[in-house]
Amino acid sequence: MDLIDRIITAITQTHPLHPMLVHFPIALSGAALLFIIIAMVRKNNDFEKFAFANMVLTVFGVIAAGASGMYDNQANYLGDAPNASLKITLAVVMLAITLITVALRIRNREIFSQPGRLIYIMGYFISFGLALVLAFLGGVILYGF
Repeated sequence: MDLIDRIITAITQTHPLHPMLVHFPIALSGAALLFIIIAMVRKNNDFEKFAFANMVLTVFGVIAAGASGMYDNQANYLGDAPNASLKITLAVVMLAITLITVALRIRNREIFSQPGRLIYIMGYFISFGLALVLAFLGGVILYGF
């Protein structure tokens, strides 16, 4: 029982929550991009469905990582973490891009097969690109520039 209490204390009080959650939107947006590229190359709508599912999960991951990042910034850096305002801005942009991409797909299930699909596909590239920039900026906080 002591082990369980120590684990719960470590997760809720000792260790910051943000580093545990931040990897989800990075991995999910990367997987979404990989699946959309495979779908384009193979002209296979099944892979587009996998990409879309990962993008939906990315939305939730961005929300969790962003909320925990803002909390940890206040708790650990007194609101003054390096590049905090830039990270918040980029996270909001990433959330908007992922939401728009998901909304486009929800409104038109056949968007991947239609001429206007470029905007939809670009959402995957931009989302993953923003995730990488945010990951780099997070590394700057931990390791310096």
